[in-house]
Amino acid sequence: MVGIVWRVIPRRTPRLRFREMTTADLDDMARLLGDPDVMRFYPAPKTRNQAAAWIAWNQRNYADHGHGLWIVETLEGDFVGDCGLTWQDVDGVSMLEVGYHVSPARQGRGFATEAAAACRDLARERRLADELVAIVHPDNRASERVAEKLGMRRLHDGDRRGDGPLRRVLGMPL
Repeated sequence: MVGIVWRVIPRRTPRLRFREMTTADLDDMARLLGDPDVMRFYPAPKTRNQAAAWIAWNQRNYADHGHGLWIVETLEGDFVGDCGLTWQDVDGVSMLEVGYHVSPARQGRGFATEAAAACRDLARERRLADELVAIVHPDNRASERVAEKLGMRRLHDGDRRGDGPLRRVLGMPL
């Protein structure tokens, strides 16, 4: 018998709300993940087809784990980006990661920190893991600052996904 997976979602914050991604989000997600500035610490911006695959991956995460990256919107319904909780391989160990992407027009306003804090709180309240991590490119100081504001500290530099660049891992106990 297959167990029931309970879907969870972060609470609203003073400025933001969360919802699951759907195929109706493809235009916004393709614009976000296709933006060279947003994706400058990734191997390359994503194509529209890759953005569709990103949405499908998150829908599988919701079904399999009860969480994934969610669409983040202002309380008025304006698209901000995505943020959420996904299982990632860190040096051969599956760890719960908080990840975030914010559209360029909304960067620098604390939205990533606010959304990531709501996800951290959800992971803690629901006891989704013993530890939460953020995996960032060593040159991405803005993303590292968000993780530090959540209470994370640098665990190590040197995690490598495949033959890609080294990744910095920050973490905190939940």
